[in-house]
Formats: sequence, C-alpha cells, structure tokens
Amino acid sequence: MATTAALAACANEPAGPGLASSSSNTGASGGSGGQSAAAADPTLPRRLADAVSGDDAVTHLQALERIADENDGNRAVGTPGYDASVEYVAGALRQAGYEVQTPSFDVRTFSVQDQRLTVGGTAVESSVLGFSPATAPGGLTAPLFVVPQDATSGCETADFAGMPRGAIAVVLRGTCPFGQKSQLAGQAGAAGVVVVNTDDTPLSATLGDTQGVVPSTSVTRSAGQTLVGRNGAQATLLLATTLQQQTSRNVVAQTTTGDPNRVVMAGAHLDSVPEGAGINDNGSGSAALLEIAQKLGAAPPAGQSVRFAWWGAEEIGLVGSTKYVESLSDADKKKIATYLNFDMVGSPNAGYLAYDGDNSDDEGAGPGPAGSDVVEKVLVDGLGSVGVRAEGTDFDGRSDYGPFIEAGIPAGGLFTGAEERKTPEQAQAWGGQAGQPYDPCYHTECDRLTNVDRTAFDRNIDAMALGIGRFAVSLDGIPAR
Repeated sequence: MATTAALAACANEPAGPGLASSSSNTGASGGSGGQSAAAADPTLPRRLADAVSGDDAVTHLQALERIADENDGNRAVGTPGYDASVEYVAGALRQAGYEVQTPSFDVRTFSVQDQRLTVGGTAVESSVLGFSPATAPGGLTAPLFVVPQDATSGCETADFAGMPRGAIAVVLRGTCPFGQKSQLAGQAGAAGVVVVNTDDTPLSATLGDTQGVVPSTSVTRSAGQTLVGRNGAQATLLLATTLQQQTSRNVVAQTTTGDPNRVVMAGAHLDSVPEGAGINDNGSGSAALLEIAQKLGAAPPAGQSVRFAWWGAEEIGLVGSTKYVESLSDADKKKIATYLNFDMVGSPNAGYLAYDGDNSDDEGAGPGPAGSDVVEKVLVDGLGSVGVRAEGTDFDGRSDYGPFIEAGIPAGGLFTGAEERKTPEQAQAWGGQAGQPYDPCYHTECDRLTNVDRTAFDRNIDAMALGIGRFAVSLDGIPAR
C-alpha cells in the first residue's frame, strides 16, 4: 500500500488527507474556486489504485456488519441500522477532510403482517412483492389465469388477452420490472398477480413506486410450474401489508479541487434488504467507494471535481438516487460529466461484469447515453490491469445508474452478479462454480462478511480506483452536454 500524505491542491485550499501530488503545477481555475484541468496529475489513477487497500475496505464491511447486528440484523431503509450506516459513512468522510451533506428525501416503507396463497385448497409457499397493496381482510378468491411463460411474460398488454376480469394472473419473471407486470395485469382486469421465479429460491423483489398495481406475490420455479399446469383452478390470495411515508437520507461529498462544472460522480447504495445485513449487497460497493474516497482525499490534483454518493432506499425502487437526480436543475444535471455505479463487487461466486454502455452484447436494454461506451472501456481495462477479462452486463434498470441514464448522463459500473447463475464458460475464465448463483446469499440472512470473496473485492477496488482516477484527470471521450 502506498503512503498517503496531506495535500493542499491550491495555495488557498486547506490541506486534508489524500494522495500527494507529484506535480508542482497547481492553480485555481478562472473564478470557479476549483483546480484547473492543467493542474491535473496524470499519475493520479495509478497512484490511487496503488494506495487503496482491500484490507482497509474490509474494516468498513466489519463496521457495517456490526451496525446490522446491533440493529435487528439489518440496515434497511427506515430502520436504526440504516441511520447508523449513514452516520458511519459521513463520519469517515469528515475525518478524511470532506464537507459532507446528508440530503433527506421522502420515501414509502413497507411491512408485511400476513401472506397466504392456496390453490385448490392446498397451501403454496409464496413471498409477497414489496409495496404490494393489501387484499381485502379475508383475501380474494378467483381463478388462475396463466399468462404465456415466455421471455416477456406479463410485459405487454396482449399477454392478458382473454383473461376473465377478477382473475389472478400467473406471470413469469423477466425482462420488464415487476411493477410493470402488476400494473398491466391490473389494467387488464386482474385482481392479483403471482410471479413465478426463474430459480427454486424465494424471490425478494419490489413493485417500487409503480402506480395502478394489484396485490402481488411470488412463488419458486417448481411451485410455479405446478400452477402453470392448473390454469383456471380456484385460488385464494391473502396479503396483509402496510405502507408508510417516512424520511430517509443519502450521503454526498465532493472534492474541493477540480472543475465544479465538470463533475465525475461515483455512487453505491448503502441500504440492505430487511432480511439481512447486506454485506455484499451492497456493503461491498459502499465500503469500496468509502476506501477510495478516503485515499483520494478531499483536495486531489484532479481536473474535474469528484462527487461521491451513498444512496438510500435502493432496495425498494432506487428511491434515493431518483430523488437526488430529480432535485437537480437542468444546469446541474449537465455539470455531471459521468456517473459510475458500484453495486455488489464481492460476490462469492464472482462474475466480472461491466455495464454494457455501447450495447455490443445486443441484449436487453439499448446503449447508455453517449460516452457510456467510454466508461465501459475504462472499467474493463481496469479489470484487465489486474488480470481479469470482463464481460458486459445489461443496463436492466436494477441499480442506481437508472435515473442518471434517464437524465442523459453517461454511465457505467462494475458488478459481480446476484441471483443469476454462472455459465460454464465464465467458470472456466474466472473460476468458481458453473450452474450456481453468483451470490447464493443474495437478499438473505447469510449475506454477511463471510459471503464476500476477497479476491473479487480487491480486484474491483483496484479497477474502481483506476476508473474514478482516470475520469478525475481526463474526460477524453466523454462528450459535453
């Protein structure tokens, strides 16, 4: 690990912890109060990657696990565990010399008092989808209507053609958000929805903030296959749920140097699901980002300002990041040159995946905004520098890059995989077990420190540091907006 030292990037800037500049070319940019691009140190990316330490980042993972253990086993939005996580990250950033903001936002929280699904009088194990409306107190009884079980099941109005009004629609997971499936089912006259998982595991998922949804639950693949064979059978769905309006917080900190009109932004969500401590999802991204922010320091020799963010309420629909982007004026959105997202970077059966900015894989969503291809290449090259050949992964809308892409901001990020299964080709290239999930503890109680693969975690920290450092120094390939 490289030695860190205090840095005053400008004569009138207070010194703070961070990387020492190897360049004497420092000066303020005209009237911006930040450092000019001419003062950027081209050695910064490599020095930052040499400075960051997986061992140091693990101390943050240990702290987040301890916080969860002291607060009912989780760090979910609306809980003391999440509030303590915010204070921990904010405190560590202040010690590193940053001015820290914790902007608040309104968020709906969700709890379940009871859930039951029976078909033909036989109980079927199910998992209610987050933010599902409740049924009437006695539940609803209706025939099952099996929607075509294809790749876009329940994603198109035509899928519900011929469905009797008041039926319970059975849709297969995949392609479009769960909220869209429930909304379309409701518009077609369904009284409820059962989502069939693609794996034989419980599905922890949410309808998000989608309007017009109906009571919705999920079943495992095996249970779903049984339901698919019982089209028209009478089923009873009972969901007792509660939705509440609460206030939560993000954590945001920005360097004092670099052009504040050209901001490189990097983020990770800080909340866990209620089921567990969330140490890979997403303690890993949060801890890695905090380690990089500390080693970079608040006043690095950078051409662009670097803004770090830890998002709240990602697990219930990207709420914190969405509210943040929505709070920005058009002019402030244009100041964000690019956004880098880090969600799950230590999966135990790790994949090495970079978001497919140019849609070269031609799967799912299209390319990101112009410049996203450059972000992908920089991050892929970063993993290549530690001996890993990365693959693309789709911008499927499941993490906090979503609202930035919608705002036209070039984006990218790294991801080691969630519940999807590693292919034999990936296992041959990266090691691990083919046919098994990247993270078998995804959204469960066992997502603890023992669930983090240290090799993958260390490699991703290095690649993250190289990427953040590169864009802090140079925005070559990123178009002005």
